[in-house]
Amino acid sequence: MGFWSIALFILIGIIFYVGWRGQQAFSNFIPSGYGKIYWAVFLLIASSFILVERLESGSGSFFSEGLKWVGAYSVAFLFYAFLILVVIDILILLDRWRGFIPQVIKKSPANIGITVICLLVGLLVYGTWNAWNPVFSHYEINISKNTNGPQSLHAIMISDLHLGTIVNNERLTEVVNQINQQEPDLVFLVGDVIDEDIAPFLEHNMTLTLSGLRPRLGTYMVLGNHDGHGKEVVPYLEAAGVTVLNDQYALIDSSFYLIGRGNRGHQNTNASRLELDDLMAGVDKKLPIVLLDHNPSDLEEARVNGVDVQLSGHTHQGQMFPNNLITGSMYELDWGYLRKDTLQVVVSTGFGTWGPPIRIGNTPEVVDLTINFNLPR
Repeated sequence: MGFWSIALFILIGIIFYVGWRGQQAFSNFIPSGYGKIYWAVFLLIASSFILVERLESGSGSFFSEGLKWVGAYSVAFLFYAFLILVVIDILILLDRWRGFIPQVIKKSPANIGITVICLLVGLLVYGTWNAWNPVFSHYEINISKNTNGPQSLHAIMISDLHLGTIVNNERLTEVVNQINQQEPDLVFLVGDVIDEDIAPFLEHNMTLTLSGLRPRLGTYMVLGNHDGHGKEVVPYLEAAGVTVLNDQYALIDSSFYLIGRGNRGHQNTNASRLELDDLMAGVDKKLPIVLLDHNPSDLEEARVNGVDVQLSGHTHQGQMFPNNLITGSMYELDWGYLRKDTLQVVVSTGFGTWGPPIRIGNTPEVVDLTINFNLPR
């Protein structure tokens, strides 16, 4: 049995477990003979995120966009409903041994159900507010190499915008204006600018909005795993004034090298991701080297090859607690700052969201970087 078959089997199990426990809790409120209607409505909502994937790409209809919102929230609802109900069932099992749950609660499953619903609504409301209120995070990085230009650089790094139906043109306009107010020298887009389907990006003319970025030395980007098909996306990004570095490097202002790695797994390109030492064959390592890599998986490779700063995203720091426990175990650094010998790494939680427009246990961010040259690390 393959990975996706196992994942689908688990998903179906979660859907029916939550639906079954909901029916148990509210059985007195479901009229006799209407159980099939309950299951039909529940399964339609619970599977709406799958139905979205079956719709014609770029249909742009009110129905398809509405279904995408319903599907996105249904994922978060099922996720937290499952976790809460598992905890409740564990407590019920322990109660048979210790008897600590009051009889008034055990005799009223509807009250437990209402409590669970209220808790879920609270989580979704808070998570939505949190996801829509990103912060600016500031890091100051010192590199003990000289340059042929200014000794300090002001850059904005933003990852995981996931522009589409949910993270829409209005939010893009807001963040572009906020970035321009900082008057950066450079803007780094560290992957997943597009949320897989480029159609909403084009329909809402986000190319024009993105072109509003005004950094002195330009906007540079690497592709992420959700940036659709690279060959399809890149022309529109370049039309917005973004330079896409896909296993390429550039000498910026004759002062430092900027290296952009192809996405790990190279889903978005027909070529394999180059080994970093091959990619850096023409780089003068006496100058500072900044590496953009969407996925922060290969930190040791960057350190060995003399990279001074690596900027990454991808993890969302789990996006919804307790998924941060998974990303924290998967990556040496899933968010924040890390120094590895001469390498310094910054991993962003990202700006947007994938799937549910919700963040719990982390804060979306735009990263404000001050990079000083010719100073001790």
